[in-house]
Amino acid sequence: MASGQQVAEENVKRFAAWVAGKTDADFRSMVLRGVLSRTDIAAECQFAKSVLSQNPRIRASLRELEEQLRGRGVLPKPVTEAAVDTSTPQTRQSQSVGSSRDAERLKRLEQENASLKAELAEVKRALSRYAVLQEVLAETGRLPR
Repeated sequence: MASGQQVAEENVKRFAAWVAGKTDADFRSMVLRGVLSRTDIAAECQFAKSVLSQNPRIRASLRELEEQLRGRGVLPKPVTEAAVDTSTPQTRQSQSVGSSRDAERLKRLEQENASLKAELAEVKRALSRYAVLQEVLAETGRLPR
C-alpha cells in the first residue's frame, strides 16, 4: 500500500500530465463561473475533487495555471462579489459527456412517449366501442346483436 506522500506525488504527476495534454480550447470548454471546473478536472485526472484543495502543490499549480490562462485570455478576469450579476445563471460553454448522454436519453424518452400516446389513443377508440355496449346493456338488460 502506498503512503500518503506517494499518493500525493502520483496525483501531482497526473495533474501535470493532464495540464500538458490540454489546449486553450479544452480549457475554455471547462470554464464554470470564471474558473476551471474542479469536478471536471478531478474526473479527468482520476482523483477525488478534494485533492485539488488539500494537496498544496496541486492547489498552487492550479492557481498558477488559472492565472496563466487569464493572461492569455482563456479565462475571464476575476470579478468582485459586488459586480456579480445573479439574475442570469452561468452556463458551460460546451456540452460535456454527461449532457450529451442526457440529450440521448431525452430523445429516447420522447420517442417512447410518442409511441405510448399513439397506443393510448388506439385503446381509447376500442374502449369507446365497449362504452356503447355498456350503455345498451344498462338500458335494456340485453346484449345487442
